[in-house]
Amino acid sequence: MAVKRIVSFLPSATELIYELGREELLFGVTHECKYPKEAQTIPQVINSVIDSEKLSSNEINTQTCQLLTEGKEIFVLNEKILKEANPDLIITQKTCEVCAAFTSQVEKASKILPKKPTIYSMDPYTVEEILTSVIEIGNVLDKTKKSKEIRLELEKRINHVKGFLNQKKPRILAIEWIEPFFTAGHWIPEMIEFAGGINMISKKGEHSRKMNIEEIVESDPEIIILMPCGFGTKRTIEEYNKFLKNNSNWNNLRAVKNKKIFAVDANSFFSKPSIRTITGLEILAKIIQPSHFENLIVPNDSFSNVIEPTEA
Repeated sequence: MAVKRIVSFLPSATELIYELGREELLFGVTHECKYPKEAQTIPQVINSVIDSEKLSSNEINTQTCQLLTEGKEIFVLNEKILKEANPDLIITQKTCEVCAAFTSQVEKASKILPKKPTIYSMDPYTVEEILTSVIEIGNVLDKTKKSKEIRLELEKRINHVKGFLNQKKPRILAIEWIEPFFTAGHWIPEMIEFAGGINMISKKGEHSRKMNIEEIVESDPEIIILMPCGFGTKRTIEEYNKFLKNNSNWNNLRAVKNKKIFAVDANSFFSKPSIRTITGLEILAKIIQPSHFENLIVPNDSFSNVIEPTEA
């Protein structure tokens, strides 16, 4: 059966639908579907009960943990908008344990809708799986040729970065949450290796997890990249100044002493398994191998040296 009406519970799927030129099929999105900007005009079927824009990373973590412990919902389903959207396809995910709270909303949506929609789950954990998801969604939306073109272009960009062999690979630590510390897992370790670094603590394809300052000290990273999930560059620097700038243990790290602490726009290029993670890879290449990739163009404000801010 041909797809006629889609509700996307996944921001990376939403932007891929636009990239494939099938946005006319999109009738519902989430509060996190902000790219491309046109997606913000689509009715929001899902919203968060946590106002992350006004809370610090510590406060967000505390509220999230409390809600999960109490068995309460992190996200709210707008039943009226869902019924109006009347989808025959819902695209969701199970990759992130926190975002997987969407799973309960999918189950609720299936019960509410009189016509049971097809549920398609995108669950990439690696760069290759992100590329594969492009083809899979292209097949679902009858855009196989276009999806293959998109994948080929992304592969060219990946190979361009991988083509520069870093003679001395620096030890890289990517941090997905600052207070408390979390590793950056899933596709991030692989991206760091592609960009010419040695990834520390986390492993390719594994979930992010909590870690402590002792683990960070022991890993002795030469470069630290801060990418709090859902945060942009500016907000990450604000979090750094609030929680880490005056931390004595942190300031004894080699990377801090050498002023090799970077903030990146995680929300746009790292947190989600979207095609824009390839731009994230290019950002990492500029951080890890600046002399090789000096002329590689990346978006403005996509990264900054936290200690001595520079133009990205």
